[in-house]
Amino acid sequence: MASNAPHLTARPGHPLRGTVRAPGDKSISHRSMILGAMASGVTEIDGLLEGDDVLATARAAEAFGAKVERLGGGRWRVTGRGGFQTPTGVIDCGNAGTGVRLLMGAAAGYPIAATFDGDASLRGRPMGRVTDHLTRMGATFAWSGKPGLLPATLTGGALHAIDHVQTVASAQVKSAILLAGLNASGTTSVSEPEKSRDHTERMLRAFGAVVDVEDQGEGWVIRLRGGQPLTGTTVSVPGDPSSAAFPLAAGLIVPGSEVTVEGVMLNPLRTGLFDTWLEMGADLTIANRRVSGGEDVGDITARHSPLQGVVVPESRAASMIDEYPILAATAAFAVGATVMRGVGEMRVKESDRIRLMVDGLRACGVGVDEEPEGFIVTGGAVPGGATVHTAHDHRIAMSHLVLGLAAAAPITVDEPDMIATSFPGFVEMMRALGGDLL
Repeated sequence: MASNAPHLTARPGHPLRGTVRAPGDKSISHRSMILGAMASGVTEIDGLLEGDDVLATARAAEAFGAKVERLGGGRWRVTGRGGFQTPTGVIDCGNAGTGVRLLMGAAAGYPIAATFDGDASLRGRPMGRVTDHLTRMGATFAWSGKPGLLPATLTGGALHAIDHVQTVASAQVKSAILLAGLNASGTTSVSEPEKSRDHTERMLRAFGAVVDVEDQGEGWVIRLRGGQPLTGTTVSVPGDPSSAAFPLAAGLIVPGSEVTVEGVMLNPLRTGLFDTWLEMGADLTIANRRVSGGEDVGDITARHSPLQGVVVPESRAASMIDEYPILAATAAFAVGATVMRGVGEMRVKESDRIRLMVDGLRACGVGVDEEPEGFIVTGGAVPGGATVHTAHDHRIAMSHLVLGLAAAAPITVDEPDMIATSFPGFVEMMRALGGDLL
């Protein structure tokens, strides 16, 4: 992608065809770095997403005392010392909300002090949803400015277990508590009435920890005994379904298109978008199902499809919270209304994603109704022809660029360099498929 380009424009008119490889999953990439740094011994990682967010986590792992080496494209080695040491400088997490919240949870279990900071966007994102629970466990936080917002200095160690009941399904909150609980006295439990993604639980087991999961109706209770050591292991990072969503969405809405994305993670707690597309009538097929790195993966093909609006079950939000922007872009071409509710979490991501998608779609001539906890997109023809403000949010930018590939007129986004935080190579991939992005 052009360096420091102020704008990027997607133009319609070209079918997309071809096969591409999904970039490594961001959630698993973050966790492999953090657990590798907490563990004793060597962790070999293959397929790591080398986006800005994950690279910030890699630098943090090194600052906490691990030896971190890049061996080649996506191949990394982390040599852990069996715990975190006090860093000599500020832990700058850039724009990585997942990275900073999980790192806080991990660091809280050690008798160290660490100051966390980030870019202007991350400084505006709420940390209290994690730090309040870490404080209950015995950690302390000193805030340089407004309480609950970065920068913040954490003092950890001497933690005790808690029993936490989630009011909103959040893998970040759950994971931070479990990582802290790994070095707390007693057994930490997290109860989720609705299941959130379970990558932390799976990966803790891969590093040698015992994690108990008890199903309870639609939810579950996760229990982790403190004092368990972690041992370095091998991690194969599967393809990120959140990233695969963008070329697949383009395949669904651009006439004449057929796009295959190989190696996509099919963890059932991450496939809500694909389920929703199928309900909308998408021609979406999955082949070559297999297991890689402890996760189900497969190759997904999307073909141009006439779509129908649907009501997305609110219970599905946890499995696809990052995918609602691109769902909204595809819903713009569906016949009828697509109703997306119970997604208030979108307002505290890298930006207020509900507001930005509403504003962007309206600017492109799409009918949208905004609600406090969701929005409704009424699809049909998309005039396009707008410049969309992204508030430095990568998913807002990519969603509108995909929209522009099928709209009647080009769509331009500002601040496109932020796309590299989660999907380095996005522009090159879309161009290779035939998309006109410049």
